[in-house]
Parts: sequence; structure tokens; C-alpha cells
Amino acid sequence: MAEGGDVTSIKDGSDARFDIVCTPCGEGDVREEAVKYCPDGQEYLCTTCTIHHGRQKATRSHKLLDRDTAKQGLVSAVTTKCRYHPDRNIEMYCAGHDMVYCLKCIATDHRACSGVTGIEEIKTSSIQQNVVERLQNDMRNIQERLADTDKKTQKNIDCLEEQRDEILTKIEEVERSFIEHIRKLKREAIDTLNKDYTSVKEELKSDITLIGTIKKEIENASSQLRTFTSMDAVQQFVQMKLIQKTVNDAVKLVEDSEAKDSKALCFTENTDLKNSMMTATSLGHVNTETENDPQTAQRVYTVKSKKEINIKMQNDRNTCHISDVCQLQDGTIILADWNNYKIKRLDMNYNIKDHCDLGNYLSGICCTGQNEVSVKMNNNKVLFISVGSSLSRVRDISVAGGGYWGMAYCAGELWISTGSGVNVYRTSGTLVKTIDKDINGRGILKASTQHTAVSGETVIVTDNSDGAVCLGRDYTVKRQLRDKSLVSTGGVCVSSDGTVFLSGFSSKNIVMFDKNGKCLGELVAKDAGLGNPIALHYDDKRKCLIVTCQSSVKIVMFDISA
Repeated sequence: MAEGGDVTSIKDGSDARFDIVCTPCGEGDVREEAVKYCPDGQEYLCTTCTIHHGRQKATRSHKLLDRDTAKQGLVSAVTTKCRYHPDRNIEMYCAGHDMVYCLKCIATDHRACSGVTGIEEIKTSSIQQNVVERLQNDMRNIQERLADTDKKTQKNIDCLEEQRDEILTKIEEVERSFIEHIRKLKREAIDTLNKDYTSVKEELKSDITLIGTIKKEIENASSQLRTFTSMDAVQQFVQMKLIQKTVNDAVKLVEDSEAKDSKALCFTENTDLKNSMMTATSLGHVNTETENDPQTAQRVYTVKSKKEINIKMQNDRNTCHISDVCQLQDGTIILADWNNYKIKRLDMNYNIKDHCDLGNYLSGICCTGQNEVSVKMNNNKVLFISVGSSLSRVRDISVAGGGYWGMAYCAGELWISTGSGVNVYRTSGTLVKTIDKDINGRGILKASTQHTAVSGETVIVTDNSDGAVCLGRDYTVKRQLRDKSLVSTGGVCVSSDGTVFLSGFSSKNIVMFDKNGKCLGELVAKDAGLGNPIALHYDDKRKCLIVTCQSSVKIVMFDISA
């Protein structure tokens, strides 16, 4: 673009002095005075070129400015492209939004605005130096803040990468522990198979050896009979008795063998393990948390309403004493009634649907399969109950601590409170671990064990004192849940967001703890009129807390919210 004053132009041999030269003519080495300026093409035009510019299809829509207007410095403003429509020039000013726009912006978003004028119509004056300085300071400040934000964001990305790697490591550890445990179970199953196979095979081989001996004796007896006529009477008598004995022994052997069924090896799959694995929906939970976000803060529950439900049956011999509560995956609630030797199944409206008489005191109950519960008995048995169209006993195992409250099912194992600690059993009845002391040999509990509950990778055990201990899958104490407002802690349950609820038998209250062990205060205060609470259960389907109390024909339902 040719621009400037005192430029000498020669046309037809005459001298002329022009302030601004026509751009197209100048490109052809012709000097002609410019009279217009095209912001779109960013070129100055003489009278002739202006006429052609207005006739050509590609340029006829361009808005031309007087040369003097362009020279006064408005060119840069009107040729600036719109930030919202980069293919259009800024032409308008909206006083209501104090911003400049193109015609499309005005037509679509600012039609109702007042104070909309064209850029050329605005009377402007030189900007004061202090305004320029303030804008410069604002720009420097925002640049610094942008730099800090950039660093913070990059640091967040670096932290996320580290956290991702850590979580991947944990996931792989979970996978590895599962695989190692499965392989261990596989080795044990193969060892048992080989022992049974060897034992049965040796027994059958012993039978074959005995049959072979008898067969030889029969063959010898047969040979003796062929020479029978050459013997005297005494020899014949002796041989007859011996041969008859051989035949009798052979007959008995055959009869015994025919009476015995053929030996067979069979394998019964551990459905507890399969159900636990196949019904699991995840290895764990990955959550994204935001710092200082009130939505991610620990929720504190409050009681919205309270309801009491009668769970006494006509054939109950004694006052109900619900020692424990469990819930199936479909939401069905099952109660363990200590005093009446029963488990009682409730329907979705909490009415008693059916029951099963187990013939002894019930001290704990938990789900061990999609349609199975296990019941801890006072006579040191755990009964496995099928929960289908009816309730029926399937099998049982022997355990210790039957007289104490508390049993939980975690990762295919039964964690059973024993008074002084916790025993971990396989569902086959094999004792895996006894947990009652820390690595220094000190007892892990303040008093005797009470109820248990599972929270993620930990098992929570109340201890008839001011709280509970949390035991990890490695059978060590991970943390303590303690608060002086709890007296004789017995009941425990966990909500879907990890909030732990503990009840004090003597203090007659319910206290909340977050998933990290911090006390969140009382849900139910000491003076709220709650009886001596025995067991707690959080009903995730209905978002309520079930409380059972000592020697009561009613269970209490607290509708809670955060």
C-alpha cells in the first residue's frame, strides 16, 4: 500500500504533487491521486478505480471511506475484525454493553439494546495517559494471574498423572491379590483331589491284589479236585474242607465287592466365591474431587422423620429381641430374633412375610450370596440359609464365639467376633486368622467385641466401649472411631457414601463418623427417647436407618437426609 505526503506523480508529462497515491495505479507505474479508501482490500483508490471497484461483483459490497477520513486514523478501527465473527469488520458500538461489534452481532444479540451507533458516528477524543497506564497495569496483572493459573493447572495435571499411576498400581495389586488367592485355592483343591485320588486308587488296587490271591487259591483248589480220586479217604476229607473254605472266602469277597458301589471323584464348586465375584460390580470406586468445593464436603445426616414397626408374630414365645439385621440385593430385610430362635423376612413394606425357626439363640446375620444368608448361633454354629420362595437350612459349620454379637461377610470370608477379638473363617469352616493383638502384642480392643460391619476394604468392630476399630484386609488395625458421648458401643452400619453410624447401648444415642474416622456429631441425641440400641442397619434402597432395641417388639426407622 502506497501512503505518504509530498509524493511526486508524473502523468502525461506534467508535474503533480499528491498526498496519497492510488494503490492499483501505482502497481502499474501510473501515479494518480487517491480519493477513496477500501478497508476490506486495504487500498487507496483514484476516481477511475473507484468506479471499477463499485462495478466488480467481488468488491461492489465493500464500503469505501473518504481518503481524508482514512488518513485521520479511523482506518485501523473500522478494519478490525469482529471477535465473534472473524469474517466481518467491526462497524458498530453498543453503549449498553460498552463494546464494539459487527453488524451481524447487532442484528442477532443487540437488537433491543439502546445506544447502538456506527463507529464513524462516534465523537472520540484522544485517550488520557492515565487511562492507558491503568489498562497497561490491568494487562500486566492479568498476565501474571494467567501465568500463575497456567502453573497451577499444569501442577494439577502432574498431580493427576501421579494419582492415576498410584490408582493403577492399587488396581493391579487388587487384581494380583485376587489371582494369588484363586491360585492358592486352586493348589489346595488340586492337593485335596490328588490325596483323595491316591487314597481311593490304593484302596481299589488293594482289592485287586486280594482278588488275584483268591483267584490263585481257586485255581489251586481246582487242580486239587482233578487229583481227588487218587487220594485216600482222609486226604479227600481234608482237601474237601480246605477247598470249601477257599470257595467260601471267594464268595464272601465277591459279595462284599458287589455290595459296594463304584468309587467316583466329584467336584462341588464353591458358590459363595462365585457369587461374590460374579455379583461384584467393580474392583473399587474412582472419584474426582474438587478442592474447596462444598458439594464434595462430607455430608452430615439429620433425621427427617421416625417410624416404629411391630415385628412380633402370633407364635412368638417370648418378647422379640432383634440381635442383628441384614439386607439382600433386592432390598429384602431379614431380622435375627435372639429370643424367639427365628429369622424373620420382611416384605418391601416392612411387614413380616415369613420366618424360619432355627432352634437356638441367634447372635448375628449377614448376606453371603445373592439368595443366601448366614446366621451365627449361640451353640457355636453358623447356619447357611437359602432365601428363595421359602427359607430353608442348607448346611452349617462350627465356629468360636457364638455367644457374642457380630458377624460380617467380606471378600468370601466370615469375620466373626469372639469377645476378645475376631476370627476369620472360610465359608467351608476353615479358620484363616485370629485377630486380637497388634504387632506389639497388645490387645486391639478396649472391651469385648460387639457388632461388625463392612466398609469398603475394612471391617468395623464395635467393642462395648466408646467406639470401634477398623480392621484392614491384611488383618491389622487401620484406625479407631472414638467419641466420649458413646457408652457401651454396640451397633454399627455404613451408608452408601461411607458415613459410619455407631450406637451406644448405655448412652442411647447414635453418633456419625466420616470415612476418614472424624466424628461428625450425633444423629440421634441421648435425650431423644431411643431405647437401648442393639443393632443398626442402613437401608440404601430407602435411604433410612433401621435400629433395633433391647427386648422390644418394634424396630425403629429413621428417615435421614444430608
